[in-house]
Amino acid sequence: MEIRFFDKDNIVLLREAAELLAEAFPHCYGNYTEEDLEEYLEDERILLMAAEDGHLAGLVGAVPQYDCAWELHPLAVRKACRHRGIGTRLVRALEKECAERGVLTIYLGTDDEFGQTSLGETDLFEDTYNKIQNVKNLKGHPFEFYQKLGYQIVGVIPDANGKGKPDIFMARRIRTKDKEV
Repeated sequence: MEIRFFDKDNIVLLREAAELLAEAFPHCYGNYTEEDLEEYLEDERILLMAAEDGHLAGLVGAVPQYDCAWELHPLAVRKACRHRGIGTRLVRALEKECAERGVLTIYLGTDDEFGQTSLGETDLFEDTYNKIQNVKNLKGHPFEFYQKLGYQIVGVIPDANGKGKPDIFMARRIRTKDKEV
């Protein structure tokens, strides 16, 4: 397994990346094509890949949003390659690259569109902070993966994807002004 920068000129990898995003997020990227990847390939962004036997096993990206905080987006690992540490290795490599660019914090949004957490299918305008503090994973939501990597829930956007379908915001400080964390 090799983690490296995504090869933007490799047509096979572009096709595999589009297929991977469609596999990982069929409700968002079901008809995704290589041309749709252009936004992820912009020069100011970071896109890393995990390659195995010459093929794409996973990818992770970061988008500069603020001077010192970048958004992790997307993270996807092929179904056949999951639970082997590839996602963790991709995130750690991304954090290292971001830290080298002076980024202090990485944040991400992880939607609950399908009632996978106790934050879904509820009114988050009522007792918001208590609900966040006592969040439960009901059906394998990825927020726990990020928690294991040191990310913490820093907020929610209620109804971001429809009534009772929030976006859960998580963040992790990856360095102080002077050194990596």
